[in-house]
Amino acid sequence: HKKVTLLWKLLSGVLTIEKPCEPWHYETDGICCNKCHPGFKLVEKCTSNTISVCTPCSDGEFSDQINFSPTCRRCRRCKESNNEYQVSPCRNDSNTKCQCKKGYYKHNIDSETYDCLKCKKCGPNEIEVQPCTHETDTVCDCKENFSRETGKCEPCSPAHPHPQFINMIIGFSVLVVLLVLGILITFIVTKRSFNKKMLSLSSRSSAQQTDLKEAAETSFVEQELSKLPDCVPMIPDFIYSVLDLVPLQQMKQLVRSLGVTDTEIEQAEMDNRYCREAHYQMLRVWAQRAPRTVGGGKAETVHRQVLEELLSKLRQLHLSRAAEELETKYAIQ
Repeated sequence: HKKVTLLWKLLSGVLTIEKPCEPWHYETDGICCNKCHPGFKLVEKCTSNTISVCTPCSDGEFSDQINFSPTCRRCRRCKESNNEYQVSPCRNDSNTKCQCKKGYYKHNIDSETYDCLKCKKCGPNEIEVQPCTHETDTVCDCKENFSRETGKCEPCSPAHPHPQFINMIIGFSVLVVLLVLGILITFIVTKRSFNKKMLSLSSRSSAQQTDLKEAAETSFVEQELSKLPDCVPMIPDFIYSVLDLVPLQQMKQLVRSLGVTDTEIEQAEMDNRYCREAHYQMLRVWAQRAPRTVGGGKAETVHRQVLEELLSKLRQLHLSRAAEELETKYAIQ
């Protein structure tokens, strides 16, 4: 009877949790339920005797991933006012695809927003190096025997030194000025140091006591730092390890579970053009809130408490393999 019940649960997509759910399942009330296919949304969660109930996305909505969301995403609309047209319509499993009209190119504002700007036309004494496409603007360069000066292509002339030669002169002049300033600063610092040594001869014993006290404090800090386990990583290395292991589509879910707010997530996306750097900033916001250690010449390191919190959240999101690899890499027991 038990074998028949287990076989029925396997066929229906419902399993009682004895280990983390598979990626195509989600956990609810101690049960692994089947997720909805792309193009569908969740209507009713599964039970121990029934599978999840899913329904197709409505017109004007889509879902392009397996999910257990009760809502679908709204389809994009190609805007005539933005000089774009529709390449392919919205389907229940894919968003509308828009493209800039001929004579316009895509200028990205952020990862999801862009404007269609008019293609640049090469000016007088310029030649087209790369034509305008839907994705990139026209690239122009000066004609032969012309050079760019103050944004315009002007004829090359002996009376007008080449910009590269002018740059060399400016660079050499800057180096000379820096060298003179360096010599002057060195002289002033040396003179002050000599005067200080002369004035400090009478108080050498008190200065030596101060040095001994500072040395003792430094030794104490280094001893405390040495008590930290070797497996505690530096924050940048640790964050990049997490980025390499966590799937891109689950990164926002992870940082939200770690307490990073939507405002901080949006700020990270605005500050960084590329998703990986935005995700790095989100994780760093979380890591900098947690207890950490800075001392001597060492960089910031992550406390074991922080590592254990992250490993717990990874397992809750069914990313056990990522958690295990981090445990192995940093020898966390």
